[in-house]
Amino acid sequence: MKTGICLHNATVLTGYSIMHNCAVYIKNSQIADVYNEQRFKQKEFSPKVKIIDVNGSYIMPGFIDTHIHGIGGKGADDADYKSILHMSEVLPQYGVTSFIPTCCTAAEEELTKKIKAIVKACGKEKGANILGIHLEGPFLSPERIGAQSAQGISPVDIGLMKRLFKACKEKLINMTVAPELKGMRELALYCNEKGIVLQAGHTNATYEQMLEGMQANIMHVTHLFNAMRPMHHREPGVVGAVLIHPEISCEIIGDGVHINPNLINLLLKSKPLSQIVLITDALYPAKTDISQSKELYLDKCFYRKEDNVINGSAISMLDGFRNLVSWGVPIEKAVRMASTNPAQIMKQKNKGLLLPGYDADVIVLDKDLNLTHTIINGQFVKGKE
Repeated sequence: MKTGICLHNATVLTGYSIMHNCAVYIKNSQIADVYNEQRFKQKEFSPKVKIIDVNGSYIMPGFIDTHIHGIGGKGADDADYKSILHMSEVLPQYGVTSFIPTCCTAAEEELTKKIKAIVKACGKEKGANILGIHLEGPFLSPERIGAQSAQGISPVDIGLMKRLFKACKEKLINMTVAPELKGMRELALYCNEKGIVLQAGHTNATYEQMLEGMQANIMHVTHLFNAMRPMHHREPGVVGAVLIHPEISCEIIGDGVHINPNLINLLLKSKPLSQIVLITDALYPAKTDISQSKELYLDKCFYRKEDNVINGSAISMLDGFRNLVSWGVPIEKAVRMASTNPAQIMKQKNKGLLLPGYDADVIVLDKDLNLTHTIINGQFVKGKE
């Protein structure tokens, strides 16, 4: 039985830097070392270490999708733990080693069922790590509802928040809220005490209301430009707040439809790289041969049939990563957006970097950005050992 893996003859993207002609040594489900090819040749490995020549491919930390509703025909809104486990098994095919299942807003009883399904799945996954839960609602603006359920939206209700948090069993990582809602400061302070990352989204907040939200530690923004007050030269709104304040971080959907690629390049010029997170916002039919469902149709992304409202993406993180590179984003920056930044903003220790002591969640892409290997917790999930 092999007890370690050494991938060598690679370009290593650590999340901070590029290292050419290097090797990554994995032992006991962690990154043991990263070093150059000369040191690799001098090192004597145990016969139990699997040595793999990746022929100049890229080695990088696995992708972390912090906003995904579903993939491969199943999703978080099924309220079934088996659907969450299905997502875990499908995602490594697309380079995802960790994810946060995202629940659309719903009435309390239904939302609680979704939460309990994710909680039940945690610890049983055989593929990508389930980091916890993202609640997209219920405290959202009815004016910027997007494709969310109007019946699921609620005014700020601390009692409801406490019940949802209890159902999450301390697995609630991030939550999308509208900062302008009455009572939001009290709710935000409660969430801060619990360590929940609050995101401004589905919001009609003015610039001043965004500043008030910042004072309550609402410092991350859900799918920037979508389902929010746009920027105006006399009222900067939510988008203006993100562009003006470098300390605010934000999500971007990398399908080329939700955001024009030129705006992504503008964003990279306007904000610190560390504050931009690539997400999919993918729905359950993503990466299947289902082009449409009863409610949705596919035209580069999903649209709701009844009113043609955009309703989420059909891409994987690998698709989004490739898109970023094709749009001129340097590959080392794309890695940070897809792996390093989501781990750090979501307070996930020992993930998102290829450094000694970090979790061995690693992917290998060839020179054409085709995925050849996915390693999760030091074990091959995709690719030949």
